[in-house]
Amino acid sequence: MVNIVNIQDKELKELFELADKIGNKRYNRLTHQDFETYRKFDYWRYINGDYECGTTQDSKNWVRKNSNWYCPICSSHYSDKGGKTIDHKLPRSQYPWLAMEFNNLWVICQVCNKEKGEMHWYKYEHYIFVHYPNLYLAVKVARPSQLLQSLRD
Repeated sequence: MVNIVNIQDKELKELFELADKIGNKRYNRLTHQDFETYRKFDYWRYINGDYECGTTQDSKNWVRKNSNWYCPICSSHYSDKGGKTIDHKLPRSQYPWLAMEFNNLWVICQVCNKEKGEMHWYKYEHYIFVHYPNLYLAVKVARPSQLLQSLRD
């Protein structure tokens, strides 16, 4: 059993391989409930096809509680970067059963979210390290280590 400290100390490549192994194992045996959880996120976040961040009262409250005025990645004011978005650290496309796992969500600016896209967290972390080394520590701090640990257990 790997503890959180060990996960924090692993190389990005090892973390990426571990996440893929966990994701592929579960993804190949998705249940009906996994898909319902995936769909719940859409309902929680969006209503009537409105794609603004936090459109239901619950999601608006969550965004308010889990963000301040600045993007945790680029430190820009949200209003300067197209507003706030709710992002999945481990993408829904690979981990649909984590769609409503709040440890997997964070609020980032629209520009950073578009750049991250559907990248897996560790691929994204590596991308930031290579292209924006000055932003790397902010991304590393947000690493979903506990979430990964819970997947492994």
